[in-house]
Amino acid sequence: MTVTLSSTPVIETERLILRAPQAVDWEPWAAFAVDERSRFVGGPLDREKAWRAFGHVIGMWVLRGFGTFVFAPKAGGSALGMCGPWYPEGWPEREIGWTLWSPEAEGKGYAFEAARASIDHAFGPLGWDTAVSYIDPANSRSIALAQRLGAQRDDSAAHPGTDPCLVFRHPAPTTRYVL
Repeated sequence: MTVTLSSTPVIETERLILRAPQAVDWEPWAAFAVDERSRFVGGPLDREKAWRAFGHVIGMWVLRGFGTFVFAPKAGGSALGMCGPWYPEGWPEREIGWTLWSPEAEGKGYAFEAARASIDHAFGPLGWDTAVSYIDPANSRSIALAQRLGAQRDDSAAHPGTDPCLVFRHPAPTTRYVL
């Protein structure tokens, strides 16, 4: 028997499908989580801790009614990463977060495309009136993506206690994207 999250939204962009996590996503996530590339999201982790972290991602959908989407190419193939609404217990604000699991996916605009769709979903169907992204100051690619999405540093905002941390606030939907 295969158990899946039901009644979760599926978002399609020009090149991507954003959907709730599935069992098939475990191995690509685990490969990312144990690698040095995961250092900006609490990694690297051993597989046991990666399993728990993946469960946390799935649990967000059950506990909050929303969660981070896994995104994959419409043309088929393995998941490329995760992106979307994130608000675990203890977080001071609702976040839009992103990770690219595969180094081959970098520099192709996938994270931007997924993040733009996730922001529209958060401010649209979810009814959010604000959202932030918490970013390690050493993560220059993530900072550049936040800025490209129109987010601005908010040095007065609280962050989840992970130091160092910069907070980027996303504007409400308008023309905010730099193409």
